[in-house]
Amino acid sequence: MNENSAGVSVIGLGPMGRAMAAVYLDAGHRVTVWNRSAGKDGELLARGAHRAATAAEAVAASDLTLVSLIDAGALRTALGDADLTGRVLVNLSSDVPGQARAVAAWAAERGASYLTGGVNTDPDGLGKPESSIFVSGPEEVYEAHRPVLDLLAATDYRGADPGLAQVYYQLNMVLFWTAMTGFYQAVAVAQANGLTAADILPYARYTADSMGLFYAGAAPAIDADVHEGLAERLAMCAASVEHVLHTAADAGVDTGILQAHADLYRRGVEAGFGADSSSRLIGLLRAGAPAAPGAGR
Repeated sequence: MNENSAGVSVIGLGPMGRAMAAVYLDAGHRVTVWNRSAGKDGELLARGAHRAATAAEAVAASDLTLVSLIDAGALRTALGDADLTGRVLVNLSSDVPGQARAVAAWAAERGASYLTGGVNTDPDGLGKPESSIFVSGPEEVYEAHRPVLDLLAATDYRGADPGLAQVYYQLNMVLFWTAMTGFYQAVAVAQANGLTAADILPYARYTADSMGLFYAGAAPAIDADVHEGLAERLAMCAASVEHVLHTAADAGVDTGILQAHADLYRRGVEAGFGADSSSRLIGLLRAGAPAAPGAGR
């Protein structure tokens, strides 16, 4: 440890938590770790980390505690009997924005300062300059601990609302998971036609890379609420989605996800937007649907 090292505690030693602790050990910080189940801290202990017997003990060991657990409920369970007075909690667990706000209030009632974070990389990306973390919560708390947090990844402060970091993070996850599911769907159709994932990978990468151009082109018009079907028309897009759906159906693979897409585009046409841009679908999506299971917990 260097002479200016500060103590950092890490609660939760899944792949992300272990990577966080490793970054701080590399930087010469005194690191205390805790995990509910045993056996995940061996390598960290061998490198000089300290094992806390309880989560409460881990919080007591450092002014700054990073939490990497499955969700907000797990955080409350782990820290239920901890003295949080004067401590700083940075919750880097994934959860819904409303839960981030609820935990921030819970932490404040117990005397802690609280920041929410959304980590925009996998564990291997931590400690690398190209990686980033959304952060929100009290600005003075963020600024006081920014140098330590920036060791993990470049922090992108999104404001005082503790839910905003999770809003931005989950928006990225909307894009990520729908893209990954789309890739799996394409692979299933490819395999049904005698192709492999490797066969279609160059084309999948090209499509993924080109999406940024579509987003950049559409965003200004969307924000201006202009949906003229100049470059593309919703009716044309709906026909294309139908072709995708029937290609999958003819291949004998599951079409549930594609059916949902086709239904959305049909609704847009039936609502009278066939000559407009497909961005009209945003209005249909915002009009609402039954809440997802667990939403607003």
